[in-house]
Amino acid sequence: MIIIDICQEGKIMRKSIQKKLTVCLCALLSAAVSACAAAPAASGSSGQASAAQAGEKKATIGVIQYATHPSLDNCYKGFLEGLKAGGFEEGKNLKIDFQNAQADNANSDLMAKNMVSKKYDMLAAIATPAAMSAYGAAKDTQIPVVFVAVSDPVAAELVQSLEKPGLNCTGSSDVLPLEAQLKMIRAFLPKAKKIGVLYTTSEVNSVSTLKRFRSLAPKYGFSVEAVGINNSSEVASGAASLVAKKVDCVNNFTDNNVVNNLSTLLQATDGAKIPVFGSEIEQVKNGCLASESIDYVALGEKTGEMAAKILKGEAKAPETPVYTVREGKPAYSKAVLQKLGLTLPSGFSDAEAVG
Repeated sequence: MIIIDICQEGKIMRKSIQKKLTVCLCALLSAAVSACAAAPAASGSSGQASAAQAGEKKATIGVIQYATHPSLDNCYKGFLEGLKAGGFEEGKNLKIDFQNAQADNANSDLMAKNMVSKKYDMLAAIATPAAMSAYGAAKDTQIPVVFVAVSDPVAAELVQSLEKPGLNCTGSSDVLPLEAQLKMIRAFLPKAKKIGVLYTTSEVNSVSTLKRFRSLAPKYGFSVEAVGINNSSEVASGAASLVAKKVDCVNNFTDNNVVNNLSTLLQATDGAKIPVFGSEIEQVKNGCLASESIDYVALGEKTGEMAAKILKGEAKAPETPVYTVREGKPAYSKAVLQKLGLTLPSGFSDAEAVG
């Protein structure tokens, strides 16, 4: 009996071991099948990575707009359109952290530093002061900076040259058509001799543009009376100073403090019946007499397309030439023309009329 029990017990043990081996073998076979089934998915994932590099990459861009006024708003509008044309659309494969510095350099610096600390894929900056903040914060990192509407990026030390930036920074330049503007002023005001300019002494773009304007003005029989200000709170006193100097007209650049407080300037000049010439059509819409106007939406769009190529790895910021617009389109205000008792010069019959 004992012998039989031992044999039976052995059979039971063998069956148990066989059963366990069968279970293990099935598990191993199942795992192998699963691994084979997963192999195509891995290949698909690799395909997605390639697609991301080709333009479907999810990216985060920190955008700093230096101030709120129509020309800079138009730059941002165009920038988004350019990114979309380049394959990046907000809410789909693009996240944008948009911030406005409200014409405060300290705000702009802080915003840029915060964006860099979050390791965004790119920083974009609208206007010279914002661009300087962005590049200053990102220059020791691998984060590229793309700027919009910087009049003189070389003087602002954002690039080494327009053709070969050299630094991890590129973008677009709104080089004002100053000679065309001077021709316009001469046509509207045949007897004018003195042009007044209000500018911010700390804005590199304004200082650089003023230098060019001074060099060109004598060619058209003008002298230039410039009044420098330190911040927006001095626009009123600066405007009053130009009126007191009896300038025949005032010419605006793209100075952010002045443009952002255009109504303050116009309040002083309107009372003295002194015409103000703007640097783009939005200033004409807001009370200036006329302007050789740059299309800032188109400028922003071109910059957005550049940014998209850099994000996709199709271009590198240090090797991407700065896009420069050098031509403007004339525009004038019918209401201001009538208010000042002036007539439209014959050469500007095709100019865009606003107001």
